[in-house]
Amino acid sequence: MMFGRFSILLFFALAISAEAYSQDRYAVFFKFKPQTTLSLSNPKAFLTQKALDRRTREKIQADSLDLPVAEKYVSQLVPLSNYLLYTSKWLNAVVLVTDEAKSKTIQTLPFVDRVELIARGFLPRPGGRVGTEVISDEKIHPKWQLRESSVQNNSYDFQNQLIGIDKMHQAGFTGKGVTVAVFDAGFPGMKTASSFAHLFSKNQIIGQKDVVRPWNSDVFLDNQHGTNVSSLIASNEPAKLVSGAYDANYIFAITEEVATEYRIEEFNWVRAAEYADSLGVDVINSSVGYIDFDDPVMTYTKQQLDGKTTYITRGATIAAKKGILIVNSVGNYGGAGASSLIAPADAAGILSVGSVTSTSTVSGFSSRGPTADGRIKPELVAFGQAPILVRSNGTVGTGQGTSFSAPQITALAAGLWQARPEWTKDQLILNLLRSASQYDKPDNNLGYGIPNFSKAYLGEILSVESQEIMDFKLYPNPLSSTELSLDFGMETELDLKVFDVSGRKVAEERLFRTTKSEPYRVGLPNLQPGLYLLQLTDGNRVYRTKLLKK
Repeated sequence: MMFGRFSILLFFALAISAEAYSQDRYAVFFKFKPQTTLSLSNPKAFLTQKALDRRTREKIQADSLDLPVAEKYVSQLVPLSNYLLYTSKWLNAVVLVTDEAKSKTIQTLPFVDRVELIARGFLPRPGGRVGTEVISDEKIHPKWQLRESSVQNNSYDFQNQLIGIDKMHQAGFTGKGVTVAVFDAGFPGMKTASSFAHLFSKNQIIGQKDVVRPWNSDVFLDNQHGTNVSSLIASNEPAKLVSGAYDANYIFAITEEVATEYRIEEFNWVRAAEYADSLGVDVINSSVGYIDFDDPVMTYTKQQLDGKTTYITRGATIAAKKGILIVNSVGNYGGAGASSLIAPADAAGILSVGSVTSTSTVSGFSSRGPTADGRIKPELVAFGQAPILVRSNGTVGTGQGTSFSAPQITALAAGLWQARPEWTKDQLILNLLRSASQYDKPDNNLGYGIPNFSKAYLGEILSVESQEIMDFKLYPNPLSSTELSLDFGMETELDLKVFDVSGRKVAEERLFRTTKSEPYRVGLPNLQPGLYLLQLTDGNRVYRTKLLKK
């Protein structure tokens, strides 16, 4: 569910046959995953190069979870189902549509581990068969309240400054080279809203998938919640909203069925994560979460939010172990008190995000930890009380909810990862936590607190000695004149950038020399007294050290 319950009844104008009502959606889990043509020794046969590059960065290998579901098993389910919706390699399962009698027959197959009902009812697409899913196209009112107040230009400055997005942009980091996926309920208006025009003109959208209706090739429709969320990561229109990671690449996936609430949405999420992984995603923003369902039998208890029980949490955990940063809203059940979070915010190795007010206190609606096994949640918080966002009609407004604080942390993480591409996912999380406002005293209201770009980016660097992190000589240091010398030990071209302690870039130069006997010489006439970070780039290698100007 996207946080908050609808209390109205939904009535569909479309007439549905009795046969359609007799069809439900099931997950069929297999006992094994036999392969005849694919092997872990040749992962390029089933993973993209970008997905493999991420695994290299994270120092992990492809494993059996990366292999697809056995085709010979799937083919035997075709006669026993009305529709095969999709497979999940991480869960080793197929999601399909059938009736109760056939589901019992499926359970008797020797390769089937179990069959679970995961959604009641099914609206077939006219003429559809294997490989299609149909659900209502009914447009309904959002579950998330958007305030209709008018806003003034640049009033988004507060939400950006709170977590250091302004300093991140001044330092030249806007998410370029990082791939972000957004899982939500729809993305209408993004094709026409000027705040997103750059995503289309610069070909920054590298993938889209409607998991709810797999036959559908366009995700820019349905509920505007995904548009609102995406604007807090990707918008770039100074007169309306400039968000943190507008230069990132994007994958958009519809996983949420707004009209109903069943466990199938957890499976939709896992399938979308597999798809995003295959495209080499770095960060997944998920402003969705689940605990209670239309069928009470499916509803989870607080005790089951232990980081290992719900299907969506298992999927998030798998994604995290593959080096993907999951940023998930912690939930909007704060009024219920302790342990009011939702899945997959209970997963380990991810960032669950709560909301604060303009005074940096916890929002009343923001869900609280701990998890059932006693871990602190959320990890981080951002301004979710009334942040500026873009509506599906292209205008700006304000919203309320942890759905809107999470994407701000996603944008921050994308920019920070651009700045520190050598970090693993866990190093990125650690440095975000270290930068937060109450890192030394975390609690289950704010977690570690409000993160800060400059502290995350520079904090680790400024806490170690230069010779521990670089292999070149820098002199004089401290610098009392205007000329700096660098001895790099080899003949090469270097890119030099100088940042102040806030993360703002104050100097940039391309360095050349003809012999190794002479040092590089850099003129810094405008450098004011203070502490700085020097960054040298030699091809794919990056060197950083401190410089003190007297």
